[in-house]
Amino acid sequence: MTSVDKPTTTDQDAPEGAHDSKAVTEAALFDAFGGVRGMVETVLPGLLFVTIYTINKDLHLSAIAALGVSLLLVAVRLIRRDTVKHAFSGVFGVAFGVVFAMMTGNAKDFYLPGMLYTLGLAIAYIATTIAGVPLIGLMLGPVFKENLSWRTRNPGRKKAYAKASWAWGLILLAKCAILFPLYWWADTTQLGWVLVALKIPPFLLAVYLTWVFLAKAPPPIDVFAEMEAEERAEEERKAAAARAAADPQPRPHHGEA
Repeated sequence: MTSVDKPTTTDQDAPEGAHDSKAVTEAALFDAFGGVRGMVETVLPGLLFVTIYTINKDLHLSAIAALGVSLLLVAVRLIRRDTVKHAFSGVFGVAFGVVFAMMTGNAKDFYLPGMLYTLGLAIAYIATTIAGVPLIGLMLGPVFKENLSWRTRNPGRKKAYAKASWAWGLILLAKCAILFPLYWWADTTQLGWVLVALKIPPFLLAVYLTWVFLAKAPPPIDVFAEMEAEERAEEERKAAAARAAADPQPRPHHGEA
């Protein structure tokens, strides 16, 4: 069982384990949220759409170009045998936007599915935190090999996940508070450029705050290592029992001391 309370230390006097914990947290966040490449794959389709539409106001060409570059990014990942979860999520998001815009004939509707997804995600972060199962914990628990152990066995870590989920929820709500009025009042190019500008900074802020909260939290409980240790112990007990059954201790003869 890990300790819930963690003493405050500086970088100079922090134990080596604390630095390792921060490094592991940073690496896990980088992997979970896609890193620099994931951010590029998130921004590029929308940037291409708004650039082309700003130049020639051609909805079809802009939509096809955005979808094409999303598919190209997936193809590159498949060829390199990299993880495709971030690229695939981008393709689905762009595809929904393309279909929606084509159906309505309104270029602004290319952005609407993504905006609705952002709003729904913000609500999910806040609602799950209020319910006691913060979404960030559900997402990162498997990454840290702790699954849901933080809910009952690591209250300090649960508190950190709750803070991080609140941060994500409120940041995304603030982003929606900017974008939805623009959807109604601004034109397509204005909305598009603002949306592109707001892709990365809120995301980086939320990831940074998550890193701060988790770096100060107790380390995760590796439930996979615990299960493996229990399995090894059980195998050793069975092996010892089998040896005892196969080689019983000889009983002393009558008359022997």
